[in-house]
Amino acid sequence: MARYTGPMTKKSRRLGVDLVGEDKAFEKRPYAPGQHGRTRIKESEYRNQLQEKQKARFTYGVMEKQFHRYYEEAARRTGKTGDNLLQLLECRLDNVVYRAGFARTRRHARQLVVHGHFRVNGKKVDIPSYQVDAHDIIDVREKSLEMTPFIVARETHGDRIVPAWLEAIPSRMRVLVHSRPVRAQIELPVQEQLIVEFYSKK
Repeated sequence: MARYTGPMTKKSRRLGVDLVGEDKAFEKRPYAPGQHGRTRIKESEYRNQLQEKQKARFTYGVMEKQFHRYYEEAARRTGKTGDNLLQLLECRLDNVVYRAGFARTRRHARQLVVHGHFRVNGKKVDIPSYQVDAHDIIDVREKSLEMTPFIVARETHGDRIVPAWLEAIPSRMRVLVHSRPVRAQIELPVQEQLIVEFYSKK
């Protein structure tokens, strides 16, 4: 699956939100990039909806076609479409690895998953978009435990707050998925209702 590989700080500055997490360059210049970055931008309903969609898309590292499929799946499910959409994005395996504190960023988590370092319920999974579910157990492969990224993750694990729907056991490099997250447990500065409005007009 294709992914955006360009500069994330530029996207963060354009959308006005830190998409990476602890991005020092964004903190230094939290205004839009380019010659006219500090000029006032004309607000519109469409612009606000598009911006919220782009925030979510770039945060989770998903291309437009795949993001639209997530929206369609969210619309089919019972409950609020916006909540369902964020839940689907949050339950991606690469995001769970990041949320558990086993990777520095979502991009880093994606790389670790693609390289086959994780098992879900005892089976090797190397698909970043794999949907984890309640009661899943995610382990770092035994052969990978002494690799530098996982040694660093164990030593620095206390620096990251793990959401309540997950439980990380750094000594065993294991993640327990207690449940699928509800909206209140998803810390993301996105107005998901605007994303729903954006797609419902199409």
